Amino acid sequence: MLAIGAVLGSALIAVPVTAHATAPAPAAATAVAAAVGLDDPAKKEIAMQIVSSAENSSLDWKAQYKYIEDIDDGRGYTAGIIGFCSGTGDMLDLVEYYTQVKPGNVLAKYLPALRQVDGTDSHAGLDPNFTRDWARAAQDGEFKKAQDHERDRVYFNPAVKQGKSDGVGTLGQFIYYDAIVMHGDGGDSTSFRSIRKRALSKAKPPSQGGSETAWLNAFLDARVWAMKQEEAHSDTSRVDTAQRVFLKKGNLALDTPLDWKVYGDSFHIG
Repeated sequence: MLAIGAVLGSALIAVPVTAHATAPAPAAATAVAAAVGLDDPAKKEIAMQIVSSAENSSLDWKAQYKYIEDIDDGRGYTAGIIGFCSGTGDMLDLVEYYTQVKPGNVLAKYLPALRQVDGTDSHAGLDPNFTRDWARAAQDGEFKKAQDHERDRVYFNPAVKQGKSDGVGTLGQFIYYDAIVMHGDGGDSTSFRSIRKRALSKAKPPSQGGSETAWLNAFLDARVWAMKQEEAHSDTSRVDTAQRVFLKKGNLALDTPLDWKVYGDSFHIG
């Protein structure tokens, strides 16, 4: 973008500056705005903080690499920056990837157990030392990179790609991301793709000529329905007093400052 001014500079010397110099600005501004999505580093940082406010009651998402506990939601251990679960396969994928890049790591010995408990809430073969070893692994920069890699591969990148395909901006891409983090993208009735399908029965995304605000409201309605199908997710405040707040304010670009609440706790990003 910046090169445009340099190219135009010599061409504009012989003509009135007021007639041409300011003309490209609106188009340039529009292009810049269109280019910024949730994958912009500053926006991605905001996304990670908002998700962490819901998952860990803290904006300090980088402190969550070492997090691990069983929250009694039927998914076994929940851990790390995005809530990888021993019962849903993404924790297994993470440890397998970590072991590819760093064979013999402290978690590698748990791979047989993780394969065994996948799809259940069992701790068989993991207790009593898995949580301790997870915290040890989280001191390793390679494990942190592995968590980042799997977060992006499984959750972040697919959400941003679908958001851009649907023609939604940064807020919409975040709304997708938070949904895929909680619900995954499987084939069940409460998965991300099923939520989107439910929303399509009520509204059209911008890529199909629909209103962005109307579409995102329809998506959030479908998301709330999905959350209420499961007791562990029945508190819908991460939608009602966070995402819906941003949408009602028309903050489709997810610009700061941001103020929201999750599970009764207040958060602010300046």
